[in-house]
Amino acid sequence: MLTTLQTAYSDTRAADLAWTLGREPLPALAVLDLHLGGADVQLRLLGASHQVLLREGDGVCSETVACLPGSSTPLPLGVSKRVGGWEYEFAARVETLSEGQFAGRAQELLALVSDHPHGLAGTFPGSPHAFTAMLAQRTEGQTRWRTWHAYPQEGQLVVTRTRVGARIPAAALQGAAGGS
Repeated sequence: MLTTLQTAYSDTRAADLAWTLGREPLPALAVLDLHLGGADVQLRLLGASHQVLLREGDGVCSETVACLPGSSTPLPLGVSKRVGGWEYEFAARVETLSEGQFAGRAQELLALVSDHPHGLAGTFPGSPHAFTAMLAQRTEGQTRWRTWHAYPQEGQLVVTRTRVGARIPAAALQGAAGGS
């Protein structure tokens, strides 16, 4: 799904993005609700980037990557931690592209996400290459999502990848190792 976000472009620089877990739902400009194999995933485009809400069974996970006043946790290159009964992994990178490369990459990503049944993309007024895009999937009992945050004025694209999966109890791992 592709939408034009009715707001001013509030992310000024890739370096202003911050990452947090556990935030309550923030006001969203566009939302896509998905049911992916027993997991309810809500992709949310904010005026200041993205939020993903995951609910499965009794578990809840909320990831926010945005430029928010008072945010003190910068965007990490990687995080691996336990969230409730889940293993949570997050990775981010910044791609710096020439103007031509940036325009081509933006067109590719917007086409990929807007045509995907589990994709949500929003463009900001004023620049055809200022956008935030999100794509979710569920495979092998894990929920995964990728996001792209475009900063055409800097030629930078922030790419994130998240995986949330059930934790395997240590006893089960030991049993599997000692079996056959």
